[in-house]
Amino acid sequence: MRIRDLLDRRSIKLGGSATDKQDVINQMVDLMNAGGRIADVETYRAGVFAREEEGTTGIGEGIAIPHCKSDAVKEPGLAAMTVPSGVDYDALDGAPVELIFLIAAPNTEDNVHLDVLSKLSTLLMDEDFTAKLKAAKTVDEFLTIIDEAESGKERTEGIVGNEGGKLLLAVTACPTGIAHTYMAAEAIEKAAKERELAVKVETRGSGGAKNVLTNDEIEKADGIIVAADTNVPMDRFNGKRVVITKVADGINKADELIDKALSGSAPVFKGEGSQSESTGQAGGGSVYKHLMSGVSHMLPFVIGGGILVALAFLVDTICGYGESAGGAFGTMTPLSAFLKYVGGLAMGLM
Repeated sequence: MRIRDLLDRRSIKLGGSATDKQDVINQMVDLMNAGGRIADVETYRAGVFAREEEGTTGIGEGIAIPHCKSDAVKEPGLAAMTVPSGVDYDALDGAPVELIFLIAAPNTEDNVHLDVLSKLSTLLMDEDFTAKLKAAKTVDEFLTIIDEAESGKERTEGIVGNEGGKLLLAVTACPTGIAHTYMAAEAIEKAAKERELAVKVETRGSGGAKNVLTNDEIEKADGIIVAADTNVPMDRFNGKRVVITKVADGINKADELIDKALSGSAPVFKGEGSQSESTGQAGGGSVYKHLMSGVSHMLPFVIGGGILVALAFLVDTICGYGESAGGAFGTMTPLSAFLKYVGGLAMGLM
């Protein structure tokens, strides 16, 4: 499977415009839906916005990669849009976004598409590649740029870079495990190679752990970075100096993280047992992440409850109680009363 297999022509818009972040995300969801990949567009839309609440997907350098893994997705897909004039997206670097890729991933055990999405995430760290996409004039040109870049980019497993240089190890992970995980890995690896270091990055995405660090590598490491917004196994680093941070820093502050990892100033990690895990977020951030995850799972119930209540009002209106029911509107018939009761229960779950 290749990137182009996930990117329907109907889901590409070049030279678009948007008033703000909400507007551009809504447009992207509509583009995705036009490609026939979505079973329930409003549930998917709610999921995209819920993911955005966990942290902006505007990664900087004019790029945003909103994404959602949901039961509302029939099959994996991509949507893409260029916005020449830029749009305020609350990006990590504060700059307007000019290139957006929306990712739709089904909530299934079949993760063959994840390798393709990880490759796209890696390609988006190449400034020449993104510049060409932003300048594309036609959909055919846009797709050709992706095809050519994908053909020339294969991620190498194991230790890469200068074999005689200092050894830098890293682990990257994010809650969804679709995009940020691999973009952080690419940024750290690229920065390490520029310094002529030997480097190996373990990724923990939706497809599981890849390029896993060995005990021997950890023992020999001159520096270790864990850039993660979700739990990763940490006891293996017991007694080693480890830089622990959020995955966004892996994307945007790779050089700074490497400096700290190799300086010897990072704190020594002390494990607390075989199940010791860590994330790059503070306690409050972790609570917020889990809270928002719960909210996103409850949204279908709330939306369904609202629809049932609306149907209750509709039934009473059809039966002629629209102006005479007063405060009992929505409960004047057995059917409307049932619908309003069930709808109220569903909405009350929130």
